[in-house]
Amino acid sequence: MKMHVFIVGIVLMGLSCLRLGATESLDSVFVVKEKNMTLSPYTGMTRSHWKEAALYLLRGAFSYVNSLDDPLDFPKQPGKSYPRTISQEPVARLEAFCRTMFLAGPLLKENPELTVNGIPLGNYYRRHLELMLQPGTPLYVPMNPPKKNGGQRLVEMGGLAVSLMMAPEVFWNPLSQAMKDSLAVRMLSYGEGETFDTNWQFFNINSMSFFLSQGYQINKAYLEFLLKRVLASYSGNGWYHDGFLFDYYSMWAFQLYGSLWAEEIGEKYYPHYAKQFKEHFRAIIEDYPYMFAQDGKMIMWGRSITYRMAAAAPLALTGLLQDPNINYGWMRRIASATMLQFLQHPDFLKDRIPTLGFYGAFEPSVNSYSCRGSVFWLGKLFFALYLPESNPFWKAVENEGDWAKFEKDKVYCKYAKNAHILVADYPNIGAAEIRSTTIQSVNGYHRVENYNRLAYNSEFPWQADGKNGEVAMNYVVKNKKGNWEALCNFGFKKYEDGFYCREAWLESDESVRFQLAELPLSNGILRIDKLTSSSPIEVRIGHYALPEKEKKIRESIVKLNGKETYIIDNGVYCLGMIAWEGWKQMEFIRAEDLHPESKYSVVINAHDRCENEKVYITLQLWEKSGWEYNDTWNPISKIQYDKKENKFNIVLKDGSVKHLKW
Repeated sequence: MKMHVFIVGIVLMGLSCLRLGATESLDSVFVVKEKNMTLSPYTGMTRSHWKEAALYLLRGAFSYVNSLDDPLDFPKQPGKSYPRTISQEPVARLEAFCRTMFLAGPLLKENPELTVNGIPLGNYYRRHLELMLQPGTPLYVPMNPPKKNGGQRLVEMGGLAVSLMMAPEVFWNPLSQAMKDSLAVRMLSYGEGETFDTNWQFFNINSMSFFLSQGYQINKAYLEFLLKRVLASYSGNGWYHDGFLFDYYSMWAFQLYGSLWAEEIGEKYYPHYAKQFKEHFRAIIEDYPYMFAQDGKMIMWGRSITYRMAAAAPLALTGLLQDPNINYGWMRRIASATMLQFLQHPDFLKDRIPTLGFYGAFEPSVNSYSCRGSVFWLGKLFFALYLPESNPFWKAVENEGDWAKFEKDKVYCKYAKNAHILVADYPNIGAAEIRSTTIQSVNGYHRVENYNRLAYNSEFPWQADGKNGEVAMNYVVKNKKGNWEALCNFGFKKYEDGFYCREAWLESDESVRFQLAELPLSNGILRIDKLTSSSPIEVRIGHYALPEKEKKIRESIVKLNGKETYIIDNGVYCLGMIAWEGWKQMEFIRAEDLHPESKYSVVINAHDRCENEKVYITLQLWEKSGWEYNDTWNPISKIQYDKKENKFNIVLKDGSVKHLKW
């Protein structure tokens, strides 16, 4: 008997190894096979490669499934993510279930018999729609109490409704009528419940709208109320505010859901609102593509950054518009490149599923509301697969859009007036950069580094603040408790003569205030900032940080036009900083476990002790590695202060003059 048990154990272990063996390649990176360099001369990717990428991710997820009844139960990443209690585990499984449907839906729509790791996908998802309704099962979703906010389950019901809406022949039509009715009651208990005045309103809208399209009675007054409120969040230039914050949620939530809703539901039932959503969606073309680097990389910015490539989803869905004035080759170049930015990074996967972080696991960027299944919101990018092969998004030849027209030694800026977002493109290094505002929020999101950098750059992902005052692309002040405190409240003042001007204040002491002004240059940033404090304080500012690559970062100090310049070089980029005026000294700061790309990183910091009021002028420069440092790197000829006019006159070496007046 013991021998029998031993043999059975060996067999089961072998089967397990076989299952894992089929997915071992997922521990490496996604490979684009048989690239089509005619249609896609930059990425080689076609619609077929996108399908392969979706399968690549699904194979990792379904390596945890051995039968139709097994939930998608992923290992918890150490740190602040959930589940933190047993009671949270069903919700974590629900996230994994609903969000992997984003990847599976378009694949199943084309191939209903699709099998992944021995599991028939269509049968699996339909089976778990049943298990969702059965008490005692790992995925059970209880009824939402009347008029209550359904929390995370509301979010997932809203996402599920989108998948039902986009692929009803896979997820909805095969269900029995009794099952459909039960799902309607359960999902509408969330959809007709309370919500937040944020992107969450779409979860209610999606649920109610889907069941409206299927002939069920819904609260139409509530649906219309939410549609009006969502549209009222629009701020122009393609941007919606999400609880008065601007970030990628405007794109992967408002714009994505709005465009799909308008196409699938709105045109039939609410054409007036559908027209508005489409107009707002079309507007993203004017500014949003410029937020991606020349090579298509996205910027690490805003909360939930772990959704990563989902940021490019609306660009892909512009195919819904079939507008001949849209450069679809550029849209696909960005979308494909953003996808590969992560799928081809060696740290992207752990345990055969995406990490919580940016490139790899990165705890400073993780939000406590996230779990391992949350990451599959990135599957929203694959909604593009609902577009047929004949769609212009897939047929256009890849190109670099306006990047192909940009001239070297210049900077190109796009300003979204009402959202107060400034995008700067730098042809010399192919980088895109964002500046925005963040004011005290009830949820405290403004305090996290996803928002509180002075600027965010595609080539220089943000480094977290260190306990000893290490700071990158922000100011830190030693507060009354003796701790280094970063600025996190940024109010917009004006955008004038190239200067982006904000006011900022210390959250723990509003008597410590900054007037911030920054001028994007062809190879860096000129900062002219004024600090006011009622008592003497220590203050520091940091440049962008560089991650350590194969070799130790080289540090050097040179003179550029007589100005002492601190320089760091990691073999890819070099960064230089000049403490033009006000700063007492500069130094190189080596950091550990603060950067998303490497365990070790280096940043240049300047520091001073300010009494009452002081102006700080800082020049932050960059160039690709190998640059021979010389005076041409410093673009500033002179900076003069006109006391009578209370104005700075900045003379550049190209002969142009810029003016700044607070």
